[in-house]
Amino acid sequence: MISEGQRPPVPIPLRSAESSTQEGRAFLQSRLTLFGGWVFLISGGFFAFDVLMRFYLSNMEGFEPVVTGGPALDPHTFHAIGTLVAGGVWLIGRHTRLASAGLWWLDGIGTFLMCTSFAAMAGVIVLIQDSTHPLAIDPMHALSIGVLACSYVLISRAISVPCTPWRTTLISVAAVSPMVLFAWFTLGQAQALAPTVGTLNIASWSLAAVAMAAISSRVIFGLRAEVARVRQLGQYTLELKIGEGGMGIVYRARHALLKRPTAIKVLSPERAGEENIRRFEREVQLTATLSHPSTVVIFDYGRTPEGVFYYAMEYLSGLNLAELVDYGGPQPAGRVIHILRQVAGALAEAHGVGLIHRDIKPANIILGERGGIPDAAKVVDFGLVKHAAPGSAETGLDVTAADVILGTPLYMAPETISGDRVDVRSDLYALGAVGYFVLTGSPVFEGRTVIEVCGHHLHTPPVPPSDRIGRPVPGDFEAALLRCLAKNPDDRYPDALSLQDALAQCAERNPWSRSEASSWWSDFNALKTAQRKGPSKTPDDSSQATATIEVAEPFSRPSGDVSAGA
Repeated sequence: MISEGQRPPVPIPLRSAESSTQEGRAFLQSRLTLFGGWVFLISGGFFAFDVLMRFYLSNMEGFEPVVTGGPALDPHTFHAIGTLVAGGVWLIGRHTRLASAGLWWLDGIGTFLMCTSFAAMAGVIVLIQDSTHPLAIDPMHALSIGVLACSYVLISRAISVPCTPWRTTLISVAAVSPMVLFAWFTLGQAQALAPTVGTLNIASWSLAAVAMAAISSRVIFGLRAEVARVRQLGQYTLELKIGEGGMGIVYRARHALLKRPTAIKVLSPERAGEENIRRFEREVQLTATLSHPSTVVIFDYGRTPEGVFYYAMEYLSGLNLAELVDYGGPQPAGRVIHILRQVAGALAEAHGVGLIHRDIKPANIILGERGGIPDAAKVVDFGLVKHAAPGSAETGLDVTAADVILGTPLYMAPETISGDRVDVRSDLYALGAVGYFVLTGSPVFEGRTVIEVCGHHLHTPPVPPSDRIGRPVPGDFEAALLRCLAKNPDDRYPDALSLQDALAQCAERNPWSRSEASSWWSDFNALKTAQRKGPSKTPDDSSQATATIEVAEPFSRPSGDVSAGA
């Protein structure tokens, strides 16, 4: 499964309380960063323009400055302070991972300091003016500059930061309070207008800015609520994107009544169409017929009123085999045998009812603790499944109108690449490649391009695992892997049960005990708990991506472009 430390685009917090979740906190931090950067750029732009204008005017003959205050009382100082506060919010949000409470403090304090600085800027302009100078600025005009700057900050925040209208109102009222106080004080000092009348004028415009910010926040809050309703699929609410397969996107979801952890797979919008919808529906129907403990369990499926097809399956905590190798490196032979025996059992059931998975790869095998059993493996993502009568062969090419085939190059059987007929033995080739990867920490074949990798599958003999890692591997296990990786399907095991029996016979020489598995998961869970307090590591699954490959000609003589994507 994909680590929850990622920051996917799905979750949109609707209340400030939702920032307590990992996805909500990440979303809030990204929006605060946007808010700080936005104000910094605009305010900094005005500051730079003002400095350039002052420099230009100071060099004009006969120019006399309007202000009479000394350098210690300079409105540009406060303008710079407000700009730097906005820049600080941007830098903190961009480079520091804060907890939810810290983000809300940054939001409130940052907004208050920006508005206070701009209010002080306007007040100082009033105080340092020489009212007898012909170019002097009217005090109310000067204070209006501060109100305008504060209004910009408040509305920018309301648009950027996910927040309830009530919290926006509280922060905005606190932020404009210094503006009203500066108006009262400076107008009294300037003696140009009755302080009460002028202050009420400034206060009314400030409250208008508060109202606009609250309305903006309310409108955007409502839009987020509407998006949340769209994310409601039947009795399930999507919470977090956790993966993507050949046919759809997988989300963690919550059932309205059962409250059990659930994973929802939704047909990717770009793959919409009657043919793909029928194929997606076939996938769930066929997968639902399987009952092996190492096959993912299907709960439900359906379509939304908008026509979006989805199905619900058990949520699998743990990590996939690609993440296992990324986290722990090459695994001992006994553990690899233990995993492969489970997967072979799941494939044996699927093959027995005529289902060929066709996308066996590390990312589609989830390892975890289930039912008190450590190192329980589950096969997921039957998105490329093909139905065939038991014992028959079907073409491995899932050719579309664009002449493409689907599969994962690092684990694709030679007959799939060349366009020959495939059967259950193609899954065994892929499973042998998966075992090789988990045992050695590297794929059977690597290359600079997908075409090069596929060429190796077609023509290059695999290096024995013991030679690849430079240490002994049980001979019968190594022979089993190499037999799975035979170029000719007739040289492989005839079916998954035969492979499972072969693995069972060699497992006793290097067993992976239950106590070893329990100890490993205990250490892993302790480390994962500790890492939740800091940035999490996301394995690079790019090599596990399912590829779309043009096959206008036989793949042994490639022509045309090759594109890979999840």
